[in-house]
Amino acid sequence: MGRVIIIAEAGVNHNGSMELAKEMVRKAREADVDYIKFQTFVPKKLVSQYADKADYQKETTGGDQSQLQMLEKLALTYNDFVELRDFCREVGIGFISTPFDLDSIDFLETLDMDFWKVPSGEVTNLPYLEKIGNTGRDIVISTGMCEMPEIIDAVKVLENSGAGKITVLHCNTEYPTPYSDVNLKAMLHIGAETGKPIGYSDHTLGIEIPVAAVALGASVIEKHFTLDKTMEGPDHRASLEPDELKAMVSAIRHIEAGLGDGIKRRTDSESKNVSVARKSIVAKKHISKGEAFSEDNITVKRPGTGISPMKWYEVIGKTADRDYDEDQIISRDEL
Repeated sequence: MGRVIIIAEAGVNHNGSMELAKEMVRKAREADVDYIKFQTFVPKKLVSQYADKADYQKETTGGDQSQLQMLEKLALTYNDFVELRDFCREVGIGFISTPFDLDSIDFLETLDMDFWKVPSGEVTNLPYLEKIGNTGRDIVISTGMCEMPEIIDAVKVLENSGAGKITVLHCNTEYPTPYSDVNLKAMLHIGAETGKPIGYSDHTLGIEIPVAAVALGASVIEKHFTLDKTMEGPDHRASLEPDELKAMVSAIRHIEAGLGDGIKRRTDSESKNVSVARKSIVAKKHISKGEAFSEDNITVKRPGTGISPMKWYEVIGKTADRDYDEDQIISRDEL
């Protein structure tokens, strides 16, 4: 199994502040994630003035403004993203930003990101998918709100447009996602139906589900994080704080290391325990030279430095070639 790519989703949790955005970069680097991801959009090209907020957005930001008005307060400029890309390089963390409109695709293409991250809401956006695919770059695509045919159609569009490697993430777009709605095994269904590498974009509270996703075979994990869950904004509540992000990364790396290559074999670390934990054939009582070994005079005890008990019937009936005291290991020469 290759190294799991961990993406810390900053999204719009910077609240439109470059100072907060840079602090998020620092905290994500401290957590040792592979990438920090932002969201690039021109508000008026993303939503109409009539677009309503999602219920979770109304709960976290109130219902007195439109989605457009909310996003206008959260947007960074293209120049801000150039600065953030450079700052990420300086700090030593990968920079990714998701485009939410066609012009933002053109802009982000100039930043030479390692791959595209397509959000769930664009899975059914044909012009968007074609434009992303035409760049020829690798793509990670989330599939929240999707039925399987929609996922298959989107993957085909990306492939036909010339996309590079495509990784498909299972996702649920409710913030936070109820555990009963996670349906983590659907990630395996996605892999089977698309034939693509799989991953998971998580919106649950806590770190258990993304860690479990790695155990099931996720190659990419994306998780929202924030500097403070109590900050004003739509996504803070369903995000991890820096210490939680560190804990998730640590748990994922432990699971990743523990999965191994799937071949059962004795490891170097446990080899020293073979002689301590296993058993050998030993004398149950005093055995005189010339006496036949039987179930009456031999038994099995630790340590495992002598004849394996698996050879029990090869020893039974043999004649002792020397005297043995109780608990003495039967010599291998007896075989």
